[in-house]
Amino acid sequence: MWISPKFKLLLIKEFERLKVEEQKQIGWNAKRELSKINYRIYTDAIKNNLVPKELTKNQINFVYAEEADVLNMALFGMTAKEWRDKNADLNGNIRDYATINELICLANLENLNSVFINEGLKQAERLEKLNKVAISQMQILNDTYIKYLK
Repeated sequence: MWISPKFKLLLIKEFERLKVEEQKQIGWNAKRELSKINYRIYTDAIKNNLVPKELTKNQINFVYAEEADVLNMALFGMTAKEWRDKNADLNGNIRDYATINELICLANLENLNSVFINEGLKQAERLEKLNKVAISQMQILNDTYIKYLK
């Protein structure tokens, strides 16, 4: 820093930029972890209400995948397979590429769908309700984020 005032300013600006990026990543990771925890609540609701004991492991896996796609359809408008087909060059899954707002909404949808499953609502009815919630929440979250940036 003693070399020149310009270099000192450049160094400070770069440090600030790196800290902002670091905070964004920490926030994204925290939301992703929250989503994983909520997913456990969600999978327990599936296990306790939608998976008959007579099913094979493959059939059980299909039930879980189908239910995960209920959330994917409600929020992203596509199934995991459709996303993989459109993004064959990317590693991971649709949720790995979700924004912070999408992860917040996804965590909320998982909780709501757990309640809906426990109440015995049919899949089509749950999907319709979840999609309405997703649209509403994403609009609010995106509007809030835009106001925050201003």
